[in-house]
Amino acid sequence: MSSKDGDNGRQEPVILGVAEASVPYGTDAPSAAAAQLSPRYRPLNLARLQEQGMLTHDGGRSSVAEDFRIIKRPLLRLARAGGAEAIRHGNLVVVTSAMPGEGKTYCAVNLAMSIAMEMDITVLLVDADVARPSVLKVLGLAPEPGLMDVLLDPQLAMADVILKTNVANLSILPAGRSNKHATELLASRAMNRLLAEIASRYADRIVVFDSPPLLITSEAHALVGQMGQVVMVVEAETTTQHAVKEALRQIDSCEHIHLIYNKTKSFPGNDYYGYGNYD
Repeated sequence: MSSKDGDNGRQEPVILGVAEASVPYGTDAPSAAAAQLSPRYRPLNLARLQEQGMLTHDGGRSSVAEDFRIIKRPLLRLARAGGAEAIRHGNLVVVTSAMPGEGKTYCAVNLAMSIAMEMDITVLLVDADVARPSVLKVLGLAPEPGLMDVLLDPQLAMADVILKTNVANLSILPAGRSNKHATELLASRAMNRLLAEIASRYADRIVVFDSPPLLITSEAHALVGQMGQVVMVVEAETTTQHAVKEALRQIDSCEHIHLIYNKTKSFPGNDYYGYGNYD
């Protein structure tokens, strides 16, 4: 992962390797029983997710679980930073990639699930890939109203579209209906107000956004510029160096950029994946 924390303002990446796959979501409810009473309750088939190689609370110790434990630590540290180290919207984390198919949704959902395992944190997973939403599909859920509907209808509150589930501490905000003015909506004052509300309403909440790819859509730029932290997923041995550099150039104004090296291969006799630091 990388962040521009040095005196020279340049990136100091920490690149983490993770395995190939995708996942989750949950609830702000004070109890599982209360969540089930909500009309917005949608239970997940956790056994199915686990069979597909996704991270779940009951999945036990695995290479994926260990990877995301390491990945989330720098994000949580910056999100919780206070005083002189505090960053604006530090609890808003967007996950993106240079190109489609690099595993950004997999990383966004697994990251959200891993953070939800913390004792004192709630997580909201937002499907912000409004042109090609995939979070609900990954979770085995049908399309639902969501982010775009809230931006289009001033009378619709975010609480009206957030989904609760059988995963404690984790909620999901679907992408909602598609709209030809998606870029303008994501860059609008309504979106700014929504992000400010999301960032400040719950002090213990981390919000993870699944964003469109940077080099394919304009929506990604409108979204990334409003985030406190950016996670860029790079597919191992597939994404070109040129694509990575161009994507990083487009988000160079972001002060805290983290990189995940995805779909790496394990070494023979080793169940886990390699990590490297660039200082």
